[in-house]
Amino acid sequence: MIPAQFDYVAPTTVEEALAALRQYGDDAKLLAGGQSLLPVLRMRLNAPEWIIDLGRIDSLRGVREDGDAIVIGAMTPHSVVGSDPLVAQHAALVTKAVAELADAQIRHRGTFGGALAHADPAGDLGGPVRALDAEFVIAGANGTRTVSADDFFVDLFETAISEDEILTEVRIPKHTGWGAHHEKMVRVAHQWPICAVAATARVEGGTIADIGIGLANMGNTPLRAGGVEEALRGQPATEDSVRAACARAAEGTSPPSDLNGSADYRNHVVQVMCRRAVMGALEGAGA
Repeated sequence: MIPAQFDYVAPTTVEEALAALRQYGDDAKLLAGGQSLLPVLRMRLNAPEWIIDLGRIDSLRGVREDGDAIVIGAMTPHSVVGSDPLVAQHAALVTKAVAELADAQIRHRGTFGGALAHADPAGDLGGPVRALDAEFVIAGANGTRTVSADDFFVDLFETAISEDEILTEVRIPKHTGWGAHHEKMVRVAHQWPICAVAATARVEGGTIADIGIGLANMGNTPLRAGGVEEALRGQPATEDSVRAACARAAEGTSPPSDLNGSADYRNHVVQVMCRRAVMGALEGAGA
């Protein structure tokens, strides 16, 4: 199928894009990389009258340092994020997750902010940004506001971005020297994960000083494995400690049941994957 007819505008500044959103309201959709929106349009699951293409807004692209954080522009392609040395040094978990995101074509066309704004609970980036305590900068008519990763993902395909707002950048606190590992379970290559675990950890003197663990496809939003984190902080970085803590990986989750696996299956598998992800992160941290 081909999309229903629509009109098209390509602003060159965030201000112009916001003005277009105000003008066209509910009749408009924002286009970032298009890897989520275009299939929806082709299947006519949505038929907006206007498409506002953000691809010409140069200020929304790039990776930079800002004090204790790295900042990733919302329109930065996955391939750029995945190869950026700042991301590799200060947020290695993002680098590892992007490397497993779909295929090379999608990584070159899809955008970091677009994928997160789409808020698919099975997406590859939600777990990592939650584990890393990322913040989301959102622009609207009244200026910008910053939302924590814990508050950004509201429900299935729903975020804290209002209909008249635009995600401009993602700020990730530097996790320099932390180990990182992304564990993703799929039936075939480039598939959405049946479930995935993103872990990053800091080790001091053989003890887990701090840790962050994010989960994908274990609920309506990307989740944080808070029970496992709580059980591991201050504990020796050993396989026995990790195995005991990761038995709590499914706490507070509500995974779906589908053709790829039942909820009970995911509840079991996520414990195994959590153990692998945490052990990989600890190894990367020098444990």
